Amino acid sequence: MTAILFLGVFPALMAFAAAYDLTTMTIPNRLTAAVALAFIGAVALCRLPVTEVAWHLSAGVVVLAVTFAMFAAGWMGGGDAKLAAGVALWLGFADLLDYLLLASILGGVLTVGLLVARRFPLPTMLARLPWVLRLHAPETGIPYGIALALAALVILPHAQIMLRAFSG
Repeated sequence: MTAILFLGVFPALMAFAAAYDLTTMTIPNRLTAAVALAFIGAVALCRLPVTEVAWHLSAGVVVLAVTFAMFAAGWMGGGDAKLAAGVALWLGFADLLDYLLLASILGGVLTVGLLVARRFPLPTMLARLPWVLRLHAPETGIPYGIALALAALVILPHAQIMLRAFSG
């Protein structure tokens, strides 16, 4: 069951978040709720001590507070803020800095790549797809959930919670 949760459910949720953000520029609340619920399953399966769970919850709350402030300032989307907080639950403070640094780098690459791509006309075949047209439009934001999800997938295999899950 632990393998299914860590190697199946969490990666599937991250893939869904990235794909949904790419195609709709939103991340549904039910997806971030599923990330949080899956974390509860991870807590049970890993038998995390209450103090460690409290640190993970604290990491999620801190990230939610900071990203909500960024959302209020117009720097990121609300779905992105909630997804980052959901991932922070999983990683806790032990792996949070690595995650945020990688997400920032990947987000920067994504942003620059998308801004450059928007300077060129779309190929005819792609211009027929509504989500591609929306993504290509200069007034559209950046689907930052892609960077957040990819960073989570890169960091989780080396995270403390993963090591704990598969150490015994």
